[in-house]
Order: sequence, then C-alpha cells, then structure tokens
Amino acid sequence: MATMKRVNSQSSSTTSCKPSDNGTSHRDGAFWQHLSSLLLLLISLAAGLGTATAQALTSAYVANDSGTVSVIDTTTNIVVATIPVGIFPSGVAITPDGTRAYVANIINSISVIDTATNTVVVTIPSGQFPTGVAITSDGTRAYVVNQLVTNQGVNTVSVIDTMTNTIVATIPVGLGPFEVAITPDGTRAYVPNQQDFIVSVIDTASNTVVTTIPISGTAGVAITPDGTRVYVTSPGGGSVSIIDTATNTVVATIPFTNQNPVGVAITPDGTRAYVTINFPNNVVSVIDTATNAVIATIPVGVGPIGIAITPDGTRAYVTNEDSNTISVIDTATNAVIATIPVGVHPDAVAITPAPRTPTSKERCKHDGYLMFGPPAGPFKNQGQCVSYVNHHRH
Repeated sequence: MATMKRVNSQSSSTTSCKPSDNGTSHRDGAFWQHLSSLLLLLISLAAGLGTATAQALTSAYVANDSGTVSVIDTTTNIVVATIPVGIFPSGVAITPDGTRAYVANIINSISVIDTATNTVVVTIPSGQFPTGVAITSDGTRAYVVNQLVTNQGVNTVSVIDTMTNTIVATIPVGLGPFEVAITPDGTRAYVPNQQDFIVSVIDTASNTVVTTIPISGTAGVAITPDGTRVYVTSPGGGSVSIIDTATNTVVATIPFTNQNPVGVAITPDGTRAYVTINFPNNVVSVIDTATNAVIATIPVGVGPIGIAITPDGTRAYVTNEDSNTISVIDTATNAVIATIPVGVHPDAVAITPAPRTPTSKERCKHDGYLMFGPPAGPFKNQGQCVSYVNHHRH
C-alpha cells in the first residue's frame, strides 16, 4: 500500500522568502509543489480503493460434494463463508442482479442462497438427480437439468420461476442431461445429453425441444457472448465441438486425443475458451475462438472439472475435484496465481456479476444496497442508496 511522505514544516520555514521572477516566493512554490503532489497521491489512492472495492463485491460460489457451498472473495482469494446446502451439490448459477445463487443438489432439490447474507432462503423440490443449472439473462427463469442414473424413464429439464421459486414447466430431453447454457438473448437453452450423444435445443418461449444436434459423448457447454457459437465438450469423444446457433449444426471440432475435456467457460470478450482436462493431464487448455486452435496449456490441481471467469475477464476459477482446491488463473499470463482450499470434491463454480448502479428505490430495499459498487457505491445503508437514486434519476 502506498504511503504519503510527511511534509517537513520546519525545513520549509527556513526557505528563503526572496521573490522569484514571477512575483512568488520560493516558499510559495514549494508549498504548491507539495500540495500538487499530495493531491495526485490522494487521487491515485482513491482510484485504487475504488477498484479494490469493486473487486471485493465479486465472489465465487463453489459447490462441494460435502454438502456445502464455499464463498470466495475474488480480491483476496480467501473463503469468506461456507454455506450448508443439500446433498451432493453439483451445479450452481447466479442471477444477473447477483442477489441469488441457485444450487442443484443431486438428491432432488435446489437450494436458493441469498448472496447478501450467504444463507439458504428457499429449498425447491426438483426432478431426479439435478446436476446443472442456468438462469436467463432477465433473471426470471432458472433451467435445471435432471439426470437419471439409468436409461429408464424420461430425463428432463425443470423450469423454475425465480419470483415464486416454483417449477412452472418440465421439458423431456435426451438421456443423461449434464449441463445447460442459455443464449444471451434468452431465447434458447442448450442441453448436452451424455448417454444418447445429442444436444437438445430448447425454445424458452414454448419450453419445448425444437431440434437435437448429434455430438459424441457430450458434457460441458458454454455460449459466446454474442450468442453465435456454442462450445460443447466431449469427454468420451476426446474433443470440443462448436455449434453455429443460426443453423444448429456443428461447424468445427477441436481434437483432444486421449484426453478428457469436461468443463468450458468463455471470456467476456469472446476471444478465448477455457477447457478443463481432468484426465490424464490435470490441465486447462486455452482455445483461441477466432482460429479454434489451442494456444496454451495450464497445469492445475488434480481432477479439474468446473470453471468460471470473472466479469472483467482477468481471472479463471477452476474446481479441482480430487485435490479439494480451486486454482486461480491469470488470463493475461495463463498461469496459476493462487490455490485455494475449499470443501470436499468441489464440482461447479459460478461468479457474481460486476457491481451495478441502482436505478430505482425498490432495488435499494433491505440488503439490496450491498450489491452496488463503484461508481455509485458502496453504500453503507439503504438510505444512502435511495439518496443516490433521488439525485441521479432522470
């Protein structure tokens, strides 16, 4: 942390008071020089504190098989809370406003966490063996995949109304659905099915499957920020397939020979895809999305599975299932800069969105003021948040 030099007033008092050519004394010149330096230092300190505060308001939520969710402050990379949830939590997603985390527990429930208090506020009964969850960009719906462990019965996606936290639709999909990703415009959900080697495409307006795309051994899924491409990992096929969302066809396949790609996340600018390879290498591979070439390979912990990238794109958080840790990757250098112990067998990870500016008094209510950061916040209480809205509302 920067420290300010203290001005020595005694030495300043002995400075000659002989006027300079411009009519000011040397003492006056020294005073203004010191004042200018102090102001510049204070401005830089304020900027640094603002950045630190914004980062501190971003947290990583990690689902551990031990029945907990670890909450990591992404500024310090320290676990700041451990939240008991259901049995074998496997998937986690956070609402766009950052106020709720939805956790899929394999033993038939969804835990809803209030991120202001880091407590479970609702538990929703779900379909059998929920494993993955994604939330629409408007925050009104959560899509949860329910995976049966046998080929008997119908595998489904449950649709949750996030206002009432009730299931409003159940959609049959393929066998062994594993994860789900939703396009940025919220119109389509893509669900990889492990057992019958297809990706189900759901129309979210009608909540029906409108097409299926053949891909061998599907698992993880992520969609580019512009919504034009879907990246699907194939552990069994040893590859990553790329789907064109306009045609719903596979337009490229990236081979990972004798490797087991599982999780995938894409940077906010859409230029890189980060893929976890949990066997036999224990690495994360980095794909250039312009060329679909692997441009870096990063050693991480044992058994990497889940991965999420911070809203500013500077860090990737990787769950290492067999070493009970999180590896933090600096995306500028593609090197691990921190290793964080968490719960037993961490599986999925999601990161809260960047802090936002309040646009209404309603959003300041209760603990809502805590979610806002620079340039508006942070706010110490609800009143400060409301005052900001009053002064900035058009």
